[in-house]
Amino acid sequence: MESTKSTALMIKDYPEDQRPRERMIQDGPKSLSNHELLAILLRTGSKEESVLQLANKLLVNFEGLRLLKDASIEEITDTKGIGKVKAVQLMAAVELGRRIHRLQYEDRYVIRSPEDAANFVMEDMRFLSQEHFVCV
Repeated sequence: MESTKSTALMIKDYPEDQRPRERMIQDGPKSLSNHELLAILLRTGSKEESVLQLANKLLVNFEGLRLLKDASIEEITDTKGIGKVKAVQLMAAVELGRRIHRLQYEDRYVIRSPEDAANFVMEDMRFLSQEHFVCV
């Protein structure tokens, strides 16, 4: 019986100009997909999977970034190949993004209409799973 050795394409197997880090340097962060950005944060894959495959698996498990942004360390580490260190790195990146986004509003946001109020609370409320009542 032959052994079924994994033929996963590792990041070193990709041409240099197709690797996420090199593409970000050359073309900027907007040129990368979500799974490529996650791969940069994760840094390494596992013995069985490349970092790109691992990042893609995270996006599938969490149905994209929407559920990943609120996931706990335990939920993230339920994904095979993601340990506590990688989970903490991801959570830190999400929190930094959240704080940067809030800076825009907290520093100089003026509410003059119902639409302004809706835009002010939209980021915090956009993906809530049940109805919430907020006074501004």
